[in-house]
Amino acid sequence: MKRIFFLDGSGPPFGHMLLALGGYLGGFDGNFLWNRIGAEYSSNVPVWSLRLLPALTGAFLVPMAYQIVLELHFSHCAAMGAALLILIENALITQSRLILLESVLIFFNLLSVLSYLKFSNLQKHSPFSLSWWFWLMLTGVACSCAVGVKYMGVFTYLLVLSVAAVHAWHLIGDQTLSNVCVFCHLLARTVAFLVIPILMYLLFFYIHLILLYRSGPHDQIMSSAFQASLDGGLARITRGQPLEVAYGSQVTLRSVFGKPMPCWLHSHQNTYPMIYENGRGSSHQQQVTCYPFKDVNNWWIVKDPGRHQLVVNNPPRPVRHGDIVQLVHGMTTRLLNTHDVAAPLSPHSQEVSCYIDYNISMPAQNLWRLEIVNRESDTDIWKTIMSEVRFVHVNTSAILKLSGAHLPDWGFRQLEVVGEKLSRGFHESMVWNVEEHRYGKSQEQKERELELHSPTQADVSRNLSFMARFSELQWRMLMLRTDDSEHKYSSTPLEWVTLDTNIAYWLHPRTSAQIHLLGNIMIWASASLAMVAYALLFFWYLLRRRRSICDLPEDCWLRWVLAGTLCCGGWAVNYLPFFMMEKTLFLYHYLPALTFQIILLPMVLQHVSDHLCRSQLQRSVFSALVVAWYSSACHVFNTLRPLTYGDTSLPPSELRALRWKDSWDILIRKY
Repeated sequence: MKRIFFLDGSGPPFGHMLLALGGYLGGFDGNFLWNRIGAEYSSNVPVWSLRLLPALTGAFLVPMAYQIVLELHFSHCAAMGAALLILIENALITQSRLILLESVLIFFNLLSVLSYLKFSNLQKHSPFSLSWWFWLMLTGVACSCAVGVKYMGVFTYLLVLSVAAVHAWHLIGDQTLSNVCVFCHLLARTVAFLVIPILMYLLFFYIHLILLYRSGPHDQIMSSAFQASLDGGLARITRGQPLEVAYGSQVTLRSVFGKPMPCWLHSHQNTYPMIYENGRGSSHQQQVTCYPFKDVNNWWIVKDPGRHQLVVNNPPRPVRHGDIVQLVHGMTTRLLNTHDVAAPLSPHSQEVSCYIDYNISMPAQNLWRLEIVNRESDTDIWKTIMSEVRFVHVNTSAILKLSGAHLPDWGFRQLEVVGEKLSRGFHESMVWNVEEHRYGKSQEQKERELELHSPTQADVSRNLSFMARFSELQWRMLMLRTDDSEHKYSSTPLEWVTLDTNIAYWLHPRTSAQIHLLGNIMIWASASLAMVAYALLFFWYLLRRRRSICDLPEDCWLRWVLAGTLCCGGWAVNYLPFFMMEKTLFLYHYLPALTFQIILLPMVLQHVSDHLCRSQLQRSVFSALVVAWYSSACHVFNTLRPLTYGDTSLPPSELRALRWKDSWDILIRKY
């Protein structure tokens, strides 16, 4: 709403843009801090319009489940069963009623599956028709939207892509089609399943970066070039800086790595202690660190080793890749130095310091070779913000590196900078870029100190291309680590299947009315059993077919396989990856996988009725059991309804009665 740049580790920006669109249409001005779960909304927050999209997408899950079962050529009764199960699943209802993105993600997951099934069915009798093209393209659009809402959407996209690849392989072997026809089919699928998702994914970020053009707190972890492309913040500081770094330039050097926090090469009057806490000695030279705040002690002067002057010539003499330079600390005029003395916290690396002449047998070693990492040629000029550079020590070949370790109190808890002796290839912790830059004009130290505080005058435009910004933002999103600390309602994937956990979303400030993410335990248990039953039946049929015993007609077998591929596969790809994720997990992460399980359940029931019940009596008894089971699921839904909608204040005794598992955290107010 305020056009301020932000970075969200949960995934791409499309889902947030959809929610923001709802807020925009409702007249939301963005003046509300979303910093506490359960906080009362102020009068300027259009809750209705913000909740509209999740509610609509959650509601559409019901007819979409119905359509998917029909497109898999199961009966209307099975399709109605899938729709009704989605309708009374408490967790899906809860998640759809709040300003959350899970229902939006599940909507696009199901839309991609439904669109592909419709396209696949049209392939048999009306290829290249208008409706064929529509469902084909909608499949690609839905897949890209799923990935654009959350990275979890890529799992369903890969599932659909895999099924499409298998079908395309069979298509290639169809001898009734000409080579040109096969080529057209493959080209259409390539455009729909690869080109369109990529273009739409780029479009999401293009709109995102156009809308969010103002600097904010999240841009601190981005590169200097990215920050300078935003209005305010660094762009305001660096506006008018010279582009080319020359001998005599005054610069601040920012670590490109940005971890554990953004910081700048820094020095101050304090020296390394003579003896460290572990008994090792130091050079007692001036400390060099990486400081995470703007400070006048972050300024350095690029000096030509063959000259004494610390000002820029007219015309300026630019520094190029491979040049030998010295870095003079602006406020103390001491030169950046490293030598064969162990670093304070990284004993296998060299200490980096600013050289103090103690008139002992420790000569200065302050020559550095500049290497431009992202150069286009070996004659490239060192450029402000744009160039990523390494400083290689001439005497020892050590590379100036941010180790990331926090120095003790004698180093003011700043970050350690070392000389890495053995370079094991490229790493961002060895790379620096010039962030602030001015041409030095004062040779006298007193005048230079005043100059370091003054603004620059020259005006150089430095616009970062969209692809450069996209690439960096994408990388930061993928690498962003959220807080991995334990949360009260965090859980493990093993707890999801058996519903051993819940999440308390809201508690009324005066009554016991509350909202919980809590599933219909009858549906969850039945869906898991149905998937186990499907797997057993599938392998039983497969073994018998290997022995040339076909229990099912070929069309029923293909239908059975496709249903299992999409539903069991959808469950697996949306559930199993969480076992490998090192992040804080919650019950709502299981909902996309659960949805595929629920859709499979009525198809398994129909299969049992049609193919395993041998007589009419068995079918009648089985149907009666299904009706009784469904009535139980409805009863569970109605019992948990107060915790789903939060519209009823229950007495403590009834709340305790709803705690069907000891691990469920039902909130009971103490009066």
